Parts: sequence; structure tokens; C-alpha cells
Amino acid sequence: MTIRSPLILNVYAPALVGDGNRTLAAVHGMEKALPGLRLEWRVTDRRRLAALPQRDAWLTEEATRGEFPMICNNDERSPVMISGRHRSAYVSPGGRPQLQVHAKLPLDAGVIAAAVDVLEAVAEGARAFWGHATPDGASGDIAEQIAPTLEGPPSPPRGLPALQLFEHIRSPEIPYYLGWLNYWSAAAAQAIGFPDPARDSELLSRARRTASGGWVVQLTDAPLNLDDPAHLDTLKRTYERFPEIGGRAAP
Repeated sequence: MTIRSPLILNVYAPALVGDGNRTLAAVHGMEKALPGLRLEWRVTDRRRLAALPQRDAWLTEEATRGEFPMICNNDERSPVMISGRHRSAYVSPGGRPQLQVHAKLPLDAGVIAAAVDVLEAVAEGARAFWGHATPDGASGDIAEQIAPTLEGPPSPPRGLPALQLFEHIRSPEIPYYLGWLNYWSAAAAQAIGFPDPARDSELLSRARRTASGGWVVQLTDAPLNLDDPAHLDTLKRTYERFPEIGGRAAP
């Protein structure tokens, strides 16, 4: 049985420009972080699954055109998928195009145990600026923080702060928002002022350094659940600690 609320992963990286290595590194990293996972299927134009016997060569060829097509594991009991899409300079921070790598995984015990490794592997493989992994249930509320809404000025739920549109954020190194697990590259950590040993002891207790000098920071021990007052309070306090996130700091 599939889990109703999957784990959503997004990382934001420099755009693909004839570079297939980052695509493969992200896919290989995810497979290594989840032993037994094989992402060797694609979706055809007729919306059917087709095997990819030469997957790595196919992904490399697609990457030379700036594409990262969706691939999956063809397992209805535990579905995993990953893909990438081009974000134009017009809707990206600093007027610089980006690659957004998106993955969806079942929020089961195995994925929860490996989630930090999965986020780190995908983000480091893509050479991302920043990224997150968050249960789908919490992602919806977090998405409503971004202004403007269809109804007008932002009105984020649960007392969460309003965040700027992506294109209004001054630098691609500044994260758009927070999630359950947060990947901050070395440049992103510097941009938001993390870590400050005097102020970040709680976050550092659930953080680890990556090989590239970045960080994976976990906000709560269990997957983020905004119906839990303690989780909601942690998310709010972390936004207060980092006003740069979401473009809220004064220029």
C-alpha cells in the first residue's frame, strides 16, 4: 500500500549546460542512499512505463540538451521518482537560470531513516545551492507562505511568515523557505549566517557537515507535522533566526 503523504524533495542548482555528470551523480546518490532502489524506468508519451536498459547513457544525452527527464522505480508498493526542470532567469533569484531537481518518495520507515542521506546525496550530486525534504502534508502550508496568492496579498496559515516570490530574492544562494530537512551549501550557509555556535546549538545538535562544506539541518526528530504545536513552534523560531530565508531581510 502506498503512503498517502509522500516525502517531497527539491533542490535548486545551477542550470544544466551540456553537463550530464550532475544528473547522474544525483541519481546514483539516491540509489546509494536507498540500497535496493533502481531508477530504471521512464514515462512514455502515451503515459506508460518503459524500461531503460541504457539509462546512464540516455540521461547523459538528455542532459546535453539541458533536460533531466523523470525516471522511476516501477514499484507500486513503494514508488520513487526523480526528475529535473529548467527554471528560467525571469523566475529565478539574481536573474540566473536554475535546475530544480524534484523527487517523491514514500514516507515509510526506511525512507525516514535514510532521508538525510538521500537529501545530501541528491543535493551534493547536483551541486545545489540549497534544498529541502519535507512531508507533503507540511509542504502545502509552507507553499502558501510565498506571495502573492491568487486572492491577493499573502495570508500564510498557522502564523507563518510571508515570503518573497523567488525572482525577488537577491541571490540564488538564499533559500526560498524552510523544510523538515534543509540542505544549505557552504555559500548558502554563509549567506544566511549559519552556524553561529552561540545561537544555533539546538540546530547543530541535528545537523551534519557535508563533503563539500555544506550542511544538512534537521528541524525536528520526527518528520515535520505542523499539527504538532512543538513542530510548528520550531519552524517559526527557525524563520525568526534566519530572516534572510525567503528574502525577508532588509537589503
